[in-house]
Amino acid sequence: MKFQHALTTSLVLATVSGAALAQTVRIGNQGDALSMDPHSLNESVQLSVTGNVYESLVGRDKNLALTPALATSWKQISPTVWRFELRNGVKFHDGTPFTADDVVFSFARGAGDGSDMKSYTNDIKEVRKVNSHTVDFETKSPFPILPEVFSSFYIMSKDWSEKNGATKPVDRRKGIENTASFKANGTGPFRLRERQPNVKTTFVRNGAYWGKIEGNVINVEYTPIGNDATRVAALLSGQVDVIEPVPLQDVARITASGKARVLQGPELRTIFLGMDQKRDELLYSNVKGKNPFKDKRVRQAFYQAIDIVGIQKTVMRGASRPTALMVGPGINGFDETMDKRLPYDPDAAKKLLADAGYPNGFEVSMNCPNDRYVNDSNICQAVAANLARVGVKINLQAETKGTYFPKILKRDTSFYLLGWTPSTYDSHNPLNALMRCVDDKGAGQFNLGAYCNPKVDELTLQIQSETDKAKRNAMIKQAFTIHADDIGHLPLHQQALAWGVANNVQLVQLADNYMPFRFMSVK
Repeated sequence: MKFQHALTTSLVLATVSGAALAQTVRIGNQGDALSMDPHSLNESVQLSVTGNVYESLVGRDKNLALTPALATSWKQISPTVWRFELRNGVKFHDGTPFTADDVVFSFARGAGDGSDMKSYTNDIKEVRKVNSHTVDFETKSPFPILPEVFSSFYIMSKDWSEKNGATKPVDRRKGIENTASFKANGTGPFRLRERQPNVKTTFVRNGAYWGKIEGNVINVEYTPIGNDATRVAALLSGQVDVIEPVPLQDVARITASGKARVLQGPELRTIFLGMDQKRDELLYSNVKGKNPFKDKRVRQAFYQAIDIVGIQKTVMRGASRPTALMVGPGINGFDETMDKRLPYDPDAAKKLLADAGYPNGFEVSMNCPNDRYVNDSNICQAVAANLARVGVKINLQAETKGTYFPKILKRDTSFYLLGWTPSTYDSHNPLNALMRCVDDKGAGQFNLGAYCNPKVDELTLQIQSETDKAKRNAMIKQAFTIHADDIGHLPLHQQALAWGVANNVQLVQLADNYMPFRFMSVK
């Protein structure tokens, strides 16, 4: 009996010791990463999750400053050529060495059919292997911020992709999947253990990682929990350790619980509305034979019908910053003197609609996610109510981002809500991705309403090449002024970050809303 008791005690102690060693963080997010393919969707949740498995040439530190990652150094060797020296001794999770061939392959993949990352590659003319650990990037024109562009573009294994039939990205628009949807082979600090879409995705620490992992977490469980109340209950009951986002109405409750805390801070993301300005007839409207959104007076009427202060107070509970620009503070090129919204004025909106030929308003469908941004569907409901007051009937279609993004990315929409965080923390990024005229090379890839002003295009290319900061910022201001005068989009606000974190977990909250597992620790 003593032997049995001693054995049982030993087993219990071993189990406890093993549990203590195998630190696990369980994350509950309102939405899932839609694929493990790092080139299939240019969306922060997906890039944040896959960025723990895959890595870029250039990384970001805790202050979002550039830092070496798979490249140890980079320099311009001519006005249009950047040379990147690659890190030696790095291996993919399957043991394959990382080389220049993987970089050349990844950029060709990211520029190819099905890729959602073309706005990162559209101004690259050629990627050339110099030797096994040196790569040259030739750009179509001088591109002084190229390293910043690369910080969210992840490198895949050429060998693994070829062996697994994943040489082309998963195309979410067409519903095409491949091995990269469910499996992953990166160089990052965590490996993908198991992928169960919309249920749970698990990760394990990469014991052979080339770099330093600051936290002590061994396992990460990532679970989508779409319902706000369920997500909060999971945190307070100890079922999960981190939730994102915290419903704004529950901030005080979590703070007072004694079990968890709420980390809040500014986010670099701007929430805005876009309108189809290209088609001669809207896909989803009762107006036939013409497109109301081609008329600036209609776009301005929509703008002035939106009570953004009311949305800030009632929907966002003060946790937003109304904006007149497509970028906010913290983004290079933001100019506070320009950040003046048109006044909320329903009477002026009615007059603009009447002058445009719609005295009784009209009907149009609006697409909106319900599990992507803070209070996204509630924002859309408030906008719909505002527009109803000026005679515009909104047929709101709110849906999970798993179906929402494939729909709007096909431009199968007339009126939509989107959020954007510039991955370079520079205004060139939204100008290139959201405001440039659309082409098949990646310019305007997320300009889903096809706003187009050639002068904005011209300025965007000049901004890309200009090295004098004062001249460059003056060009950014000019481009933003043209876009604002055109009412190219309807900017709403910058949302605030709110993460719920159990008291025994330490992590770093970044303003780009990425959540690196390597900074997480369990006490």
